[in-house]
Amino acid sequence: MKFILLTFLTAILVLLLNPFMPYWAVMIAVAILAAFADSPGGRAFFAGGFGMGLAWLGQSLYITTISGSSLPEKMGELMGLGSDMVLFVITGFLGFLIGAFSAWTGGLLRKLFKRKPDNIYKSY
Repeated sequence: MKFILLTFLTAILVLLLNPFMPYWAVMIAVAILAAFADSPGGRAFFAGGFGMGLAWLGQSLYITTISGSSLPEKMGELMGLGSDMVLFVITGFLGFLIGAFSAWTGGLLRKLFKRKPDNIYKSY
């Protein structure tokens, strides 16, 4: 349940902040969100990655559909990709990597400051 919630919250956060902030500021926000969610490393990695990757893929498809621009097709041809869909997949994959490593950083930061029990081997 935490995984789905963190994925959903990451996607919403990315959709809300991307128009106003650069990607590195969104990365910090995703890391803070993952730190507050208190997810372990692997779960935070994939939840943040899927959330940001799906948000970037959805935004690129939405903007292209609404604007009706042929720019993605031209950029795909210029880059030698052959199709604009390959460009969309690459955008989603980059979003996945950025979100995944941001959330992983937040999860590890939370783990760093989490209090560990003292004297667990002390016998009375």
